[in-house]
Amino acid sequence: MSLKTLLRKNLEKKQKIQEKQSPEELLKEEDDYFKKYMNEWNNIGKKPNPKGIPQFYWRLPKENDVLQQKLREETRSSFLQRRSHNLLDNNELKALWMLLDHYQTSPNDQLISYSDYKVVTNLAGAKLCPYFTANIFARLQQNDPHGQVSIMSLFNYVMRKVWLQQTRIGLSLYDVSGQGYLREADLESYIADLLPTLPQLEGLESSFHSFYVCTAVRKFIYFLDGLRAGRVRILDILVCSFLDDLLELRDKEISKEVQEQNWFSAPSALRVYGQYLNLDRDHNGMLCQSELANYGSGTLTQPFVERVFQTCLTYGGEMDYKTYLDLVLTLENRSEPQALAFLFRMLDLNDKGYLDAFVLNYFFRAIQDQMRALGAAPVSFEDVKDELFDMVKSKDPEHITLNDLYASGQGDTFVSILIEFHRFWNYENREAVTADPLQD
Repeated sequence: MSLKTLLRKNLEKKQKIQEKQSPEELLKEEDDYFKKYMNEWNNIGKKPNPKGIPQFYWRLPKENDVLQQKLREETRSSFLQRRSHNLLDNNELKALWMLLDHYQTSPNDQLISYSDYKVVTNLAGAKLCPYFTANIFARLQQNDPHGQVSIMSLFNYVMRKVWLQQTRIGLSLYDVSGQGYLREADLESYIADLLPTLPQLEGLESSFHSFYVCTAVRKFIYFLDGLRAGRVRILDILVCSFLDDLLELRDKEISKEVQEQNWFSAPSALRVYGQYLNLDRDHNGMLCQSELANYGSGTLTQPFVERVFQTCLTYGGEMDYKTYLDLVLTLENRSEPQALAFLFRMLDLNDKGYLDAFVLNYFFRAIQDQMRALGAAPVSFEDVKDELFDMVKSKDPEHITLNDLYASGQGDTFVSILIEFHRFWNYENREAVTADPLQD
């Protein structure tokens, strides 16, 4: 008997069996087969756990496992949609304000007591129950003698909570791995999609958009990716103020002063990129040591510039725009812990984890050389060394660690004295400048 005949007979036999089964039985059989193969696929039930410890870790599907990847994406998308549907919309927030306004205990002061608070909770519906607990009421009290809470504070709390949840869901849509963090490419996609919704950035040319996205993303990566893992936790993004600064650009009317102080504004991004182009004298899109030496006031010391190129990522001995942004964020935020850690790494010549008199002298000699070039008598290193150690008050009288700089609160001044002549000169003549406020 041929193979063709055997297959035909086997198929006819199965069809006869299926004809005898009802649709419900066929559906149950299909479901049983699905569960059987899924359990085999996931290795469930093969190795019983004698201690009864529940499984708490599930391995991520491999990149080449297309079916599992698609299943994971669909599951996450469905989950985020359910969470989004549970959020309060504008109409529900308006209804909440009307309830609070109607049941406020002290209309003149816009205060509500706990009993009226419970009435609002019962009338508001299931969606608002998580926002109206006894714990939240107690936390919002502000020493009122009758134990009442401002309805404005309560409403603002709900508004802020809803905004945080909406933003978290929006950010999670860009979380490809579903692990609660965004990679640099994910952040770039998020900000690129956000650009058209920000009126303050409408004037940017489309050719500059990629540079703007790079400038904006770099601040998130620099300050929030402390381990330099190339990713940022979504919770850290929500907690910090950077997202507030970015979304502030939705306002159509922002003063020039506020825009200049906002890293994400168009004037700030254009300023940083314009400085980079001005430093790039050979117009090759990269910066060499001699070009970077002209940064700011042009008084960064040569040893410090050399250390920047030795420590940071360069390409053929030249710096790209991303590395330049890290340096700008460092020098413009010297008092921040991330910037101090960056600068301390530059100063720590031998990677010992501390600075001693040899290191301080190595960097300060460049300051003395610039003083001689200007015709001024150089300051004695011994005097500066004693002043630096007195400023930091390190635990070890001969070594200064990064934690010592953090604890002193003078880390930015300490570092500036060693790396930039302009800052050192201002510090050295601070008494004269204080006495004459009109002096430049």
